[in-house]
Amino acid sequence: MPFGINETMGQYSELFMLLAAGTYTVAFIAFAWDLAKSSKALRAIDLKAAQAEEATKVPVAAGTGARSESHLAGPAGRAERPSSSTAKSAVAGGAATADADMKYAAERRAPARVAVALTVLGALIHGAGVVTRALGAGRVPWGNMYEFLTTGAFVAIAVFLLVLIRRDLRFLGTFVVGLAIIMLVAASVAYWTPVGHLVPALQSYWLIIHVSIAVLSSALFTLTFAMSALQLVQSHRQKTVAAGGADKLGFMRLVPSALSLENLSYRINAIAFIGWTFTLMFGAIWAEKAWGRFWGWDTKEVWTFVIWVVYAGYLHARATRGWTGTRAAWLSIVGYLCVIFNFTIVNQFFNGLHSYSGL
Repeated sequence: MPFGINETMGQYSELFMLLAAGTYTVAFIAFAWDLAKSSKALRAIDLKAAQAEEATKVPVAAGTGARSESHLAGPAGRAERPSSSTAKSAVAGGAATADADMKYAAERRAPARVAVALTVLGALIHGAGVVTRALGAGRVPWGNMYEFLTTGAFVAIAVFLLVLIRRDLRFLGTFVVGLAIIMLVAASVAYWTPVGHLVPALQSYWLIIHVSIAVLSSALFTLTFAMSALQLVQSHRQKTVAAGGADKLGFMRLVPSALSLENLSYRINAIAFIGWTFTLMFGAIWAEKAWGRFWGWDTKEVWTFVIWVVYAGYLHARATRGWTGTRAAWLSIVGYLCVIFNFTIVNQFFNGLHSYSGL
């Protein structure tokens, strides 16, 4: 028996969503500021390292050769080489990237700290919006496209913040927060739906199980999408620098190497794929209870299976066929584009038993 509708709570929810979007926007600017400021600082460090390297190359001037040689000579009479720290600084130029383990360094980046604090604040406001939407509807808040997008954006931000506890993924902030802003704007502009009851087919406990796992898996796919996109950019940058070209993407020095991004993306995709497998399985069980069959080739069912096949192919190709580098990144991106297509185009333009977008 559904609870009554509380329109006041629904209005509070919309206000919280608006405030969350505004806070995320400021956080997005702070993350972008961190990338720009850190890039400038790293360029200054590179310049000092280059100057230090040039200073060690003392030319032998006329009349001062003996003195210069004795100054540069070591105990055995051989010229001393620059210290290891100087050498490391000298090579820390255009090709330098963040550590592969993505652990926090000793340095403190004020803009990044501000950005994370604002993201936490935005997540708290966003969470209040999700909760008040649930209280207003008297049910879980993912019964239509508006609710799925707002809840999905919240889970994506929450997963990002949880990962930040152990790994320094602040370089993903502009991308993850930016995607969350796009989802909130799309929900409010294109998919807004007033607080209301679920259609009868969705009034089941399977809604909580099936959709919650789908939302969590989609949030993880969002992280890997951002990593794969950065992997392509970083790979191109590394090849350009290795070939002696100019480093025009200085902000990418804060981003780990393309291989490190690929490895972490692969591990997260493997976890998300398990969740998507359960999404597919539980959806089939729910379909049998609701419509008397496990599979009916409904458009939504087909595209859920397509997503599963794409990510299964990604995991298999990378693990056994040696599909690494840009090919693996592109396949991961294709998988996420299928997720977006499934939750937008399919819901909006394809009629079927899963047409619950609320439009």
